[in-house]
Amino acid sequence: MFEQAFKNIDDILFKEAGCTTELDYTEQTSWLLFLKYLDSLELDRAIAAELEGKKYAFILDPAYRWETWAAPKDTDGKLDHNKALTGDDLRDFVDRKLFPYLHGFKQKASGPNTIEYKVGEIFGEIKNKIHSGYSLRDIIEHIDALRFRSQLEKHELSHLYEAKIKNMGNAGRNGGEYYTPRPLIRAMVHVVRPTVGERIYDAACGSAGFLCESFDYLKAGKNLTTSDLKTLQERTFYGKEKKSLAYVIAIMNLILHGIDAPNIVHTNTLTENLADVQDKDRFDVILANPPFGGKERKEVQQNFPIRTGETAFLFLQHFIKMLKAGGRAGVVIKNTFLSNTDNASASLRKLLLESCNLHTVLDCPGGTFQGAGVKTVVLFFEKGAPTRRVWYYQLDPGRNMGKTNPLNDADLVEFVALQSTFADSAKSWSVDVAGIDATTFDLSVKNPNGGEVVAHRNPQDIMDQIAALDAEAAEVLTTIRELL
Repeated sequence: MFEQAFKNIDDILFKEAGCTTELDYTEQTSWLLFLKYLDSLELDRAIAAELEGKKYAFILDPAYRWETWAAPKDTDGKLDHNKALTGDDLRDFVDRKLFPYLHGFKQKASGPNTIEYKVGEIFGEIKNKIHSGYSLRDIIEHIDALRFRSQLEKHELSHLYEAKIKNMGNAGRNGGEYYTPRPLIRAMVHVVRPTVGERIYDAACGSAGFLCESFDYLKAGKNLTTSDLKTLQERTFYGKEKKSLAYVIAIMNLILHGIDAPNIVHTNTLTENLADVQDKDRFDVILANPPFGGKERKEVQQNFPIRTGETAFLFLQHFIKMLKAGGRAGVVIKNTFLSNTDNASASLRKLLLESCNLHTVLDCPGGTFQGAGVKTVVLFFEKGAPTRRVWYYQLDPGRNMGKTNPLNDADLVEFVALQSTFADSAKSWSVDVAGIDATTFDLSVKNPNGGEVVAHRNPQDIMDQIAALDAEAAEVLTTIRELL
């Protein structure tokens, strides 16, 4: 039922002039899903309060609740067409009354970690792009048929929502910024091994994939107490996201996974001055795939000891600073970071090796990130002691990677198994840091067992990469024009 509802919604949005991409489909579905979820949450809280003999104070005023404007019911529990807005009346209510009212919650909320604040943030950042009130009415009826009352229903919805995010990621470079392959995330979580009570952080959280997978990993632990579950809900997962659409998607994704009021802040992380970071601000675990290829302004670079325009390098400095002593991290970065000869790259490698134990480098094959024309590595490190040895693993699934052959969990089983003991194999080896060049700190992937396996790509993969590189070049040119 849920899958068909999502398909029907996409079919309606496809015909909307204001919705032209998978990104638009996901954004518009997200705000409607959020309001439907909020209605279910309020009903659950009201019933719980009634059972305790208390009166529940609703977050929304009656006129703005889902049951009033979106899906008023008659005595038989069916849509009351006499009360349900449609056409221009529905569109005007949403644009002129509902969105401004909901945006106002940001000022009313007691703090940024409340559901009220999230309501205000979301509806201050996105706009209704469904211009036809009749289309909006059709979509609302599909959304209204969805249920969030049981964990099974939430679980199914979360899987479908993840599929939407994946489709959005596959649609192009901008969408791809929000999507890291979930098998890779799960392997990273298993290597870092977070525990209940630790605070987990992603400063460029995109669709919150790292936080969602970490939540699933911890929730699957045995003998969790009520106190543990409360800790997971309120004091475990923290994220920041610069882009409005990604922020909204992250909130909705975490909610569907079971976190009612996610600790996600809408901000540009890199504008924060690292000199102001105190011990209380630091985290036990960092898992992230920061954006790379971007260029930050000079005033932003001033916040970092190693100044560079490369966004990913600034984020890596941020992560090192934000880790507690003994804290663990898994971070995706371009593989050229390991060998670039510029001063910033060499200085950053020196900082990483001297302030952290970079114990593992996972070398990912081309095609791991669909739509991205770059190769990546994953850096696993622990803060507080310098690096002595680095264990490398060269991931080789034995096939061409691409949209039709994406990364899967089975591809990473050997890596996770060997990494636990830093075992040598045909694909893994260790390097003594004392033997690397002390001027360049070059950490290039050089497999002593035969080097990298070069796989021939199919024509479609090559075309996809060309399209991705064209998009990246266009974005760089746009950035240069803005700077000029």
